[in-house]
Amino acid sequence: MHSKFASRVNRVKSSETREILKVTERPEVISFAGGLPAPELFPIQPIQAASNAVLEENGAGSLQYSTTEGYIPLRTVICGRMKSIGIESDINKVLITSGSQQAIDLTGRLFLEEGDTIICESPTYLAAINAFKIYNPSFVEVEMDQDGMIMEELEDQLKKHPETKFIYTIPDFQNPTGRTMSRSRRERMIELANQYDVLIVEDNPYGAVRFAGEAIPPVKHFDTEGRVIYISTFSKIFAPGLRLGWICADELFIEKYVALKQSVDLHTDSFAQMITFKYMELYDIDAHIETIRAVYKDRCDVMLRCIDEFFPANVAHSVPEGGLFIWVELPKSLDSRKVLEECLKNHVAFVPGAPFFPNGKGNHTLRLNYSNMNEDRIVEGMRRIGEVLRQQIG
Repeated sequence: MHSKFASRVNRVKSSETREILKVTERPEVISFAGGLPAPELFPIQPIQAASNAVLEENGAGSLQYSTTEGYIPLRTVICGRMKSIGIESDINKVLITSGSQQAIDLTGRLFLEEGDTIICESPTYLAAINAFKIYNPSFVEVEMDQDGMIMEELEDQLKKHPETKFIYTIPDFQNPTGRTMSRSRRERMIELANQYDVLIVEDNPYGAVRFAGEAIPPVKHFDTEGRVIYISTFSKIFAPGLRLGWICADELFIEKYVALKQSVDLHTDSFAQMITFKYMELYDIDAHIETIRAVYKDRCDVMLRCIDEFFPANVAHSVPEGGLFIWVELPKSLDSRKVLEECLKNHVAFVPGAPFFPNGKGNHTLRLNYSNMNEDRIVEGMRRIGEVLRQQIG
């Protein structure tokens, strides 16, 4: 039969991370590949109690169709949590989404036409690249250092590309590098966005998982003209399987997002929204987040010590203050894909870095996740990677 696919389908590729995860499902494989929260920290019994309470108090309502914008009590709680980090909002500026990934996808649907320019960090989040790529935009990458996107280079690119639709940024514990944008650069980004009349899409899935250093307000905190679209999620602080995220933006944008979401899934899971709200009503989610932070700090510290102990001296790496990832830069003569092939023979995995560069480079880089393995397995897995690197570097 002749293919009836739309031409844009050819731009859709399977996530390299997801393909690697298929291999790492074998129990003998120590995987640092996925961005998975620690499953042993999921509050299973409290969620069960919250679920029972929802069913007892409003069982029919929790299983019925609902409004696209989302459950009002949950949106109210989200506004309160955003206020605590410096974002003033109200429920009319908040849309609940099916995970932050849907928020990213809806953003592409809302703003992108073929050939439009997106400015992003280099490297950047792989699943955002894939979500935007279906619209065939032009990606303009801006280099980073330990303080995040370099603003002088951002301004140069804005001058070269005045038609830019939006800047996509992950300022807190960036995926894949683990780096955090400094306060002064966040303020400068707003100044440049205002000057060049460009939107900012701030993706903040990891901001609550800070375990070192001082908290920095989100980019949206500094927004003076309503041009920042803020995206976040419950996946890293509660339960990713519930698929709950949100968009916070001016009502003009939210109105359009709502119309698009109605054509996609009508609304986000009502039961999941009510469970999450009920959990926060019955329990202290901030105490739960503190537990996550403590565990991730210990695991990150162990992985950093292992890099120093097991990896060759000419391997560079980031030192995150939160989040889930460490970024590693090998000597440029090495291809991390080939390193991965050898590591898989030794039952250990990571994600090669090249797919995180939308325009192609970074063959010598890789991303490590420390949140999803206990400390003993981190040590053993890092030892195995170190052995492969020493063999390949010679």
